[in-house]
Amino acid sequence: MSAFERHRSFTQLIEFEIEPHQQEALVSALAAQSERLAQGYGGFLSASVQASDDGRRVLNYLQWQTREAGEAAFQRFESGEQDFWQLILAHQAKTVTFGSFQVRASIARSHDDALHCHMLG
Repeated sequence: MSAFERHRSFTQLIEFEIEPHQQEALVSALAAQSERLAQGYGGFLSASVQASDDGRRVLNYLQWQTREAGEAAFQRFESGEQDFWQLILAHQAKTVTFGSFQVRASIARSHDDALHCHMLG
């Protein structure tokens, strides 16, 4: 693996379509699950849980150092180790959409308030 490839992070996006009364409970469950991932899986970088204003969608964003780290964690989800499918059933998700993305560019503000853009080809 080249140095270029090693610096690309991997992002998993999971979008849930739910009834509005399920949103807060799903957000809490995903936040707890993300914390378990942070503690239990190598290669974890960050996570966020976002909710739509209409209450019908929740987006779980998981960022990993490598594609392999993200895929290994997701395989454990599928095997029931993290009760991912139970989470879907418990919150009566109508639709769950999965997406995987390789980070190609990132923009961040540094400690001196300057913006830095990293293009990864």
